[in-house]
Amino acid sequence: MTGAQTVDRGTFRSLRIRNFRLFFVGQLISQIGNWLTLIAQTLLVLQLTGSGVAIGLLTAAQFGPLLVLGPWAGLVADRSDKRKLMMIVQALAMVQSFALAAFAFMDQPPLAALYAIALFGGITTAFDNPARRAFVVEMVPEGDMPNAVSLNSALMTSSRVVGPALAGLLVATVGFGWAFAVDGISYVAVIVALAMMRVSELRPPHPTPRGKGQVREGLRYVRRTRVLFVPLVMMAVIGTLAFNFQVVFPLFAVRDLGGSELTFTIMLSTISLGSVVASLAIARRRTISVRDVSLSAVAFGVPLAVMAVVPNLTLAFVTGIFLGFGSIAFITSATAIVQIEADPSMRGRVLALQGMVFLGSTPIGGPLLGWIAESFGARWGVAIGAAACFGAAIWGTLAVRHDDARPLTADDARRATDLAEAEAGRAGPAGPGQVG
Repeated sequence: MTGAQTVDRGTFRSLRIRNFRLFFVGQLISQIGNWLTLIAQTLLVLQLTGSGVAIGLLTAAQFGPLLVLGPWAGLVADRSDKRKLMMIVQALAMVQSFALAAFAFMDQPPLAALYAIALFGGITTAFDNPARRAFVVEMVPEGDMPNAVSLNSALMTSSRVVGPALAGLLVATVGFGWAFAVDGISYVAVIVALAMMRVSELRPPHPTPRGKGQVREGLRYVRRTRVLFVPLVMMAVIGTLAFNFQVVFPLFAVRDLGGSELTFTIMLSTISLGSVVASLAIARRRTISVRDVSLSAVAFGVPLAVMAVVPNLTLAFVTGIFLGFGSIAFITSATAIVQIEADPSMRGRVLALQGMVFLGSTPIGGPLLGWIAESFGARWGVAIGAAACFGAAIWGTLAVRHDDARPLTADDARRATDLAEAEAGRAGPAGPGQVG
């Protein structure tokens, strides 16, 4: 067996496919830039206000549209050419970053304008999220779907290692405006990568034809499919109360541990380092079950509980590596089971619902945890996140205790695809509602 064959069967096997390589490289550059904006926005608002509640409101503006538009955006993804939809959304996101740069170069940028632009960015995220994640499995054969999903998660977390540290460096040296400007330029990479793809090598499902009640149909589908419903409920709880790093950790690093704004970006980078290790380890996994999702929630909760009581920055950085490992283990497990198990004709709507309950829960949890961190100390915000992970894990385990715990494999995804194609064949061809 050659070395190339070993790689193809191992952790990076999906990268042998040209379209996925283009996607991977373009998204890696763009996501690093995206973290520049997320971190620079947080630090700019913290500098202008010094308020945890203000940071919570910023995250509400960033992710609120996912809560409101999520199911509809997923339906748009199901009806559309996802590659073209992503190109349009990425171009709009580029405009957002340059607008932020223009305001940040002012001596006193208006806070209301920063919130308004964050809200616009949230709208682009609402449409990009389901399209991008559903598009991942259209670029690779069915047998490589779990690997492609895991590598995409590794890509997202790898960007978190470089992005926050680069954001802190740019803010400290050349200022907020240039951090936003660099993000704007980074979108060129993903737009060019999408344009260079070989469309004939993609595997798009039959587009969902227009019809009444399709958003409700997606909600009913998830509710009656336990292997989807249970992970989504767990993500809603953990997303609301545990995944609010941008709200809790700036205050935790500065006030509770006596660090600086740069300390916060370094802490995020250490967390992300553990995330990358977890992503690469999980990329080798070929099966997934709800039990795995519950165990990964525990793996996330334990370092959160430790982080809530660490006495100094050194131990916080070390704990951050394990926190990153547990957090991405949960995200990847919950995402993989949804992407693999969802019927291809429903995948966009299901992934949009997942984004809605996970990222869209931030407008609820962000201001709440910001108020708790400001009023009682950031350690309490971290501890509440740990409790949420443990509670969700217990509920998830009990909810499926009578179910067949058969893992999901690529064969399951293949059968779902075949069933969807057979159903589409009986229904006859239908024209897609193209976007772009």
